[in-house]
Amino acid sequence: MSLVYHDIRSEDLTMAPISTHALPNAGEPAPSVGHGYRAAGVDIDAAHDAVGRIATLARSTMVNGGEPLGHFGGMFRLPGGPDQMLVASADGVGTKLKLAFALGGEAHAQVGADLVNHCVNDILALGARPLFFLDYVAMARLDRDTLDRLVSGMVTACREHGVALIGGETAEMPGIYRDGEYDVAGFIVGTVAPDALVDGSTIRDGDVLVGLESGGLQTNGYSLARHIVGLNGDAATDCQVLGQELPVSDGVTLGDALMRGHPSFFPVVMPLVRDGLVRGMAHITGGGLLDNVPRMLPAGLKATIDPTAWVAPPIFEYLVARGSVSQQERFRVFNMGIGFVLAIAAADVTGVMTRLDAASGPRARIIGEVTSAEAGHDRRVIGLERGLAVGNPDV
Repeated sequence: MSLVYHDIRSEDLTMAPISTHALPNAGEPAPSVGHGYRAAGVDIDAAHDAVGRIATLARSTMVNGGEPLGHFGGMFRLPGGPDQMLVASADGVGTKLKLAFALGGEAHAQVGADLVNHCVNDILALGARPLFFLDYVAMARLDRDTLDRLVSGMVTACREHGVALIGGETAEMPGIYRDGEYDVAGFIVGTVAPDALVDGSTIRDGDVLVGLESGGLQTNGYSLARHIVGLNGDAATDCQVLGQELPVSDGVTLGDALMRGHPSFFPVVMPLVRDGLVRGMAHITGGGLLDNVPRMLPAGLKATIDPTAWVAPPIFEYLVARGSVSQQERFRVFNMGIGFVLAIAAADVTGVMTRLDAASGPRARIIGEVTSAEAGHDRRVIGLERGLAVGNPDV
């Protein structure tokens, strides 16, 4: 959970519609028009209001805490000295779990790895190196095979980051969860020296925004995606829908596209952080580019993003068109192909892009810039009304 305590605003968007592709009817009929996140059961505005109230309460507990609340991780200064701060985050994988329930097998391992990577990315956004991880798993009844696969995915991701999985809780809760279903949450703690903290405070007018491609939905927007696709919770029907080919995707199934893993951006970003080349970072999770990029911006600045600077994977084209997702909502519910954003000084951007292009990791794109803004018009994203390039990013 991230505690958001400041207003996050966005410009009104106008965008040309994206071409429609339909899949054969296998589950419920395709939604027609106007399907939004609130209709799918998720109210982003209500969630922001709730965590804002929580942030007010949380401040009263901060004996050794650190500002700012509202970033991607919470900070705690070690009582023994000023040389290190702990950075912690807690998160889940949302209703992506519903796809794992339908697909079974290695899909459970995938969401386990997604959970760790999501948490690693959250504290990376403050420049922190992860130390240890804990998990919480709740099931109606203990299913050893499912639990083994789920935890094996966490372990694989932990090993890749040198993170210790030091404990967790497994709860059997019949009557709360349906048979064959579960919920999972992860808790991560990392460390950063105070003088190495990257909280966005050094971002300046003229800095360049570099986006790292996501490849898919990561772990957000699945309630709306499932609503659009027509998944109804019946395993047999859902498997049939997920097994269909996604249009304009070279044989990729809808299930494969939706289950695409949540990448870790740590391997390619941390070397840049250590070299002092990154001024701010945003992990593009719930709230998309519109709500997450402003979280790294100081007062007096705004972000201008050009969505034609990258090509969104076909899954986004399909969801936006089939669900008639509004122009603004698509950039608030989905990441639309950008999973992590860096703010880089203009003088450093050529060298940074050279290093990112040479690295084995998500593709990097220059997607915009930071510019000055008057009070009341700052800490927002503009420019997304230019329209989005869609298609196959690998072509």
